[in-house]
Amino acid sequence: MAGALHRRPRLRLALLLTAPLLWLAVLYLGSLAMLFVSAFWTTNSFTSQVVRVWSTDNLRAVLTTPVYREVIVRSVGVALAVTVLCAVIGFPLAFFTARVAPRRWRPLLVVAVLTPLWASYLVKVYAWRLILSEGGLADWMLRPFGLDGPGFGLPAAVLTLTYLWLPYMILPVHTALAQLPTGLLEASADLGARPARTFRSVVLPLVLPSVAAGSVFTFSLSLGDYITVQIVGGKTQLIGNLVYSNIELNLPMAAALGLVPVVVIVLYLLALRRTGALSGL
Repeated sequence: MAGALHRRPRLRLALLLTAPLLWLAVLYLGSLAMLFVSAFWTTNSFTSQVVRVWSTDNLRAVLTTPVYREVIVRSVGVALAVTVLCAVIGFPLAFFTARVAPRRWRPLLVVAVLTPLWASYLVKVYAWRLILSEGGLADWMLRPFGLDGPGFGLPAAVLTLTYLWLPYMILPVHTALAQLPTGLLEASADLGARPARTFRSVVLPLVLPSVAAGSVFTFSLSLGDYITVQIVGGKTQLIGNLVYSNIELNLPMAAALGLVPVVVIVLYLLALRRTGALSGL
């Protein structure tokens, strides 16, 4: 059998890829297809049972109901805010770990960036709940300045999500900066460019695809999150919370709401592609 497979590389490749491709097609793409189809079903108002009758009422309600529109806009705004904060915080950290820190310390700094990912998601979120709670660490640190902590609400949700997804921005940017040829920076300096001009004309165009790649993670993960908002968001609701609250009582409406993040992320990827930010990946 080993000899037969060795003489037939295409058969060997097909056998190697069959299982993961079936897994992807059946479980992932199949579930997305069922999500799309079930969004056009309805429910019995008395029994809450799913009625497999074709209808666009759920999608119309998502687009026309003011509460749903407000939650969708808020969710997209939170995802964009988290992405911008991760880029603003992550880029200097990645630059330090890739270009400034001594070489012997760089692997340890990368491990330090990865360390938060080893902890449980819930442990990190509840840790931030303690930090942001009344009388917590945030209040203790800000009280000498006459300020109070943000408490629970939308700012707390944005802050916690930024902490959760920051490593996903730092790592690709660190990799891009580490691979940046030193000769380009020296040539720019030799030609008289100031550091700001070198950053704008040399560093940023080469690192922008990695920033875009990191933004895909931070944006999509923030857009679909609902546990963080439940724990530290106070009364704030995002699109994930609406999906969760409708799962038991109105599954077709939950599916219709679940299509919103899918569409938004697809549009986000298309926008990034049109800017050319993903061409270097």
